[in-house]
Amino acid sequence: MAPDENTLHLDESSNADALLVGLNEEQHLAVTTDTTPLAIHAGAGSGKTRVLTHRIAWRSETGREDPRRVMALTFTRKAAAELRHRLRRLGLRDQVAAGTFHAIALAQLRNWWQDNGQKEPELLTRKVGFIAPLLPRDRRTTDALDVTTEIEWAKARRIRPEAYASLAEEMSRNVRMAPAIIASIYHEYEELKTKRSMVDFDDLLENCAKAIRSDKAFGNAQRWRFRHFYVDEFQDVNPLQMALLTAWLGGSNDLCVVGDPDQAIYGWNGAEADHLVRFTTHFPDGQVIDLHQNYRSTPQILRTAASALVGRPPLLANRPSGSTPTVAVHADDQAEARAIAQSARDSKGPAGRWADQAVLVRTNAQAETMATALRQAQIPVRTRAGSGLMDRADIKGALTMVGRSKRPLNEHLGDLRSGDLPADLNDAQEIESARDSERANAFAELQHLAHEYLSLDPGGTGTGFVTWAREQARTHQDDSIDAVEIATFHAAKGLEWPIVHVAGVEQGLVPIGHARDTKSRAEERRLLYVALSRAKDHLHISWAAERRFGEKMSRRQPSPWLEDVEFAILNLDQPLEKAQQAQRVKQVRQQVSREQETDSPVLDALKTWRNDLARANDVDPWKVFNNATLEALVALWPTEQEQLLAVSGIGPFKADRHGKTLLDILSRFERPDIPEPSAPVAKKKSAPPAAQTNPDLASALKKWRMDQATGKPAFTVFTNASLDQLVAQRPTTEEELLAITGIGPGKVARFGESLLSFLAQQP
Repeated sequence: MAPDENTLHLDESSNADALLVGLNEEQHLAVTTDTTPLAIHAGAGSGKTRVLTHRIAWRSETGREDPRRVMALTFTRKAAAELRHRLRRLGLRDQVAAGTFHAIALAQLRNWWQDNGQKEPELLTRKVGFIAPLLPRDRRTTDALDVTTEIEWAKARRIRPEAYASLAEEMSRNVRMAPAIIASIYHEYEELKTKRSMVDFDDLLENCAKAIRSDKAFGNAQRWRFRHFYVDEFQDVNPLQMALLTAWLGGSNDLCVVGDPDQAIYGWNGAEADHLVRFTTHFPDGQVIDLHQNYRSTPQILRTAASALVGRPPLLANRPSGSTPTVAVHADDQAEARAIAQSARDSKGPAGRWADQAVLVRTNAQAETMATALRQAQIPVRTRAGSGLMDRADIKGALTMVGRSKRPLNEHLGDLRSGDLPADLNDAQEIESARDSERANAFAELQHLAHEYLSLDPGGTGTGFVTWAREQARTHQDDSIDAVEIATFHAAKGLEWPIVHVAGVEQGLVPIGHARDTKSRAEERRLLYVALSRAKDHLHISWAAERRFGEKMSRRQPSPWLEDVEFAILNLDQPLEKAQQAQRVKQVRQQVSREQETDSPVLDALKTWRNDLARANDVDPWKVFNNATLEALVALWPTEQEQLLAVSGIGPFKADRHGKTLLDILSRFERPDIPEPSAPVAKKKSAPPAAQTNPDLASALKKWRMDQATGKPAFTVFTNASLDQLVAQRPTTEEELLAITGIGPGKVARFGESLLSFLAQQP
């Protein structure tokens, strides 16, 4: 297992070699390569922050870069603080500028405004309340948040008001209000901000990029100060942030990004994972390094989580074998919540900590149900949607006092200690020690914010700090409290717990009901993967047969992806299918090498197509598909779009883009006569039949499947392999259906009765 970073005590005397101790081969390469631009694909739990900080420290130690000229960009203030903390432990102290895109852009703009004699505009921090009056009166309460989200999405993608309506329709945005009306509100919003001399947080990025491009002196000054750029969670970068990053770079290639394409879950909010997925297209001279080894989870959890991603092999586990993940169904959402509360209590034990557990849900509404059940069970709860730092009366009082002053912020640092509060707050009645501890933690956090603000703007005032701090602290959580964390799948990203309960894995929630197109559903799959991969030691998954929405109880079905998860769990004791694929690819290579010509006809055709496509797009052929992937296509010989995802090197993006062509090429040739590798016997699944013995029944079943698909791809009902087994085995009971490959409890619940009735009527 990777060394615990808390055990490292490096200082200025540490040499470069010490920074490489304990890194695995992939991490070592990522830290030491001199190639830039560099993209590090870091799977969940693979030590991405460790690699990022060690690369900065190693390159500084070896003189490759000046830490005072480093900009490290993150997406949250907490991530930036963690980055700075680790860099200090590696001997860099406070030399590196680490912060969010917005924080650094604001600091630079303040200097630009001051240098140009411009009055600093007011920062709009409460956008929903600002936008609501622009809506029709009867829609203000119900739709203000949705319209605000749409405007934020449009600005993240640099879509102007006049272009919003057509692009929203083209991209099938899920909004209750007509796109033309939203476009009009968006236009009014922009005009009103200008009239009132206000800017929102997206404006900070746009204005900073514009200032760097248009003001040559300002741009040169920023590029002189910052010459080495690092970006964390690069899969979450949106076009607006990319534009600012490009302006900062100014043509330089000194860029290192870290991210995981399998954790790209913010497309709905404007993020564009393509910047990471096709990194070498955006940066042709770039290098991509993959980190495959996981230090977080047990092998059982890794294989279970990977099942949420079609065709993806699990990361390599560096931990010993652990417990088997569980899947449970409950009568309704209340029963599910009570069962999770009991499981949390049983899991804690007498010496355990509540904070070692988390309950992850898809929506905030589910979080409320879970929080109520846990509190009724006398279990302390902390939620990501709960009250934050700025909701505390004592913090509000301190900020009011500081905000009224025109003095520099550094003269107020003493006022931000918990012992220096206004008299009316100090005279409050004595409170319990736990709350005293919370108060001390809150003021320590406030002081930390003040120091962070001053590092970005040394001459900042109390007024400026208050505005900045309110936004930065929106996601503050008091992690010192021993409580079970309740978080949405999105909020859980980047976190981990020894014990994780994933609730509500049902159709309509996983995937969410409005995710109808291929791209949205692929993002929902990745979101489920993020939730499952948060667990270190124990993973519990559940769903409810009924769930209350408002006053109505609705019947529920399990998530269509739960079958993949259950199948992975049932076959944890079986060797990975990838081992069989590797064996068959090896056989293909051996056969090809025995042939007189360089390639077999089908492999030659695939390479010709690949090379022509690469030439047309002016890229290297291996960037389209490498030879190993083409050999795997010949070895596995997929005949359906779904089966392409099982080929190493082909993900959803390439399957959508090139799948039809690949299948067409394969269909022109006879499959090579290569013996199948011996396969392990699955726990509950019988082997597919050698051939269909009843073609009439097979044809009838395919027609029945099309009727059930109702506009969706037929393989989402049952694959051809499942139909082959149905023909061969003619099941007559639900128990017998469960023995068919690809048919689990969820599909039995949805199609079992109809299917058995259909089979009974066939000759």
